[in-house]
Amino acid sequence: MNFRKIVLALALGGIIIACENDDNNDPVMAQGDFENGILVTNEGPFNNGTGTVSFISEALDTVGNAIYNSVNGSDLGNIVQSIGFSGNKAYIVANVSNTITVVDRYTFEELALIDTGLDNPRYFVAVNGTGYVTNWGDGMDETDDFIALVDLESNTITGSIPVPFGPEDILASGSTVYVAHQGAFGFNDKISVIDTDTDAVSDTITVGAVPNSMQLDAAGDLWVLSAGKPNFSGEETAGRLQKIAVQTATVTTTFDFEVTEHPNHLSLDGSTLYYSLDGNVFGLDTDATALPAESDFSGLSIYGMTTNRGRLYTTDAKDFASNGDLNIFSLDTKSEIGSFEVGIIPGGVYFNE
Repeated sequence: MNFRKIVLALALGGIIIACENDDNNDPVMAQGDFENGILVTNEGPFNNGTGTVSFISEALDTVGNAIYNSVNGSDLGNIVQSIGFSGNKAYIVANVSNTITVVDRYTFEELALIDTGLDNPRYFVAVNGTGYVTNWGDGMDETDDFIALVDLESNTITGSIPVPFGPEDILASGSTVYVAHQGAFGFNDKISVIDTDTDAVSDTITVGAVPNSMQLDAAGDLWVLSAGKPNFSGEETAGRLQKIAVQTATVTTTFDFEVTEHPNHLSLDGSTLYYSLDGNVFGLDTDATALPAESDFSGLSIYGMTTNRGRLYTTDAKDFASNGDLNIFSLDTKSEIGSFEVGIIPGGVYFNE
């Protein structure tokens, strides 16, 4: 397959994406329509410049970089950490700038800016008209961490829930929110369970050290991947993959990695869990009884990773100073489908459907 060289230009205040075809050089144009495609958050240079969001069309034939900046004529700030969704709105979390920029997820026109009540925000999830945002506070202080509550009608912070040190990944199931406490600039080993009817922590589950990602399978069980403590901590521990029965908030299955193995980026496609480890990607069926001995992909440079509808998406941050890449692979054939230049330090990959 021949892929096209992507050239981004601005015209008439909108976005023009010109794709130079290798065969006939016929341009393909698009203006401001970001439905049915892939969004990539690019953190941007730390404390210098701004993070951005890139868009790749579902057909993989058009690319737009810095789409928020182009549509609105302003920047998102440092560091663009993540995106959450509710209906036709996207909530772009800028970590160092302590802001959440609310946009129409399909046009990327700004609707509101939340710039108070946040302190080192990380990730966002919406439940019944309320946004839940993990906040580290001071990344070295174990006492100031919280979940900010966002009224999605007024786009204001209406309260907070104190939680254990270093809340990071967050996901929702019905009226319950799960928070993985990776430990900010330290280490933690907890999952908080939040009842959104009372907006209080109803349970705390101990898992492996440094839980970095979570998935809910078709049976409703919660899977948690923990990296374990790294060597530089002075007390290195093995990574763990654990299944939690949500009805009882208890760990029912534990897979232990080797002490020097620190996995990351748990995702789910169908009934198969995927995770990254040292540049390799492994697949594990949810009813498996042991960790896989062989990887599905190897030799990759992975900064961010997810799977969706039979495809593997990885981001390569390269030198952390110049533009990185989004790389897409078929989970079936294990072959690369496409590679696209995006922004500086690409991290999260989201699907704008």
